[in-house]
Amino acid sequence: MADLGEENKVSGVFGGVEFNNNEEQNQEINTNTDVENIEEAGTIRNTNLPVKTGFWHKFKAFWLQEIDWNKEIKVELTPYQQKVEDEVNEFLHQEITWEKIHDFLFREISFRKKD
Repeated sequence: MADLGEENKVSGVFGGVEFNNNEEQNQEINTNTDVENIEEAGTIRNTNLPVKTGFWHKFKAFWLQEIDWNKEIKVELTPYQQKVEDEVNEFLHQEITWEKIHDFLFREISFRKKD
């Protein structure tokens, strides 16, 4: 290992990176041609580190959550919301007759002010 201010050059490696392994580990890596050993040669895995949950992780967890479609959904409205919902339902479910349509289409329209 190079001390501060010293340069340790290693041939065949970009940036001159050198791993300090004992001889037994080097022999195992050289004799074992398994791809997994080569790919994970420089990774550090520590499962004891705390994980900071970001926005996209929370969004994905919410969006892809399991949903029980047989579960009943209960909605509670404030009195004002209930009043508006009743008025909308009354408008949507009113009885439509030809007489009402005729009265609406053929009502008298004036384009001047009433005196």
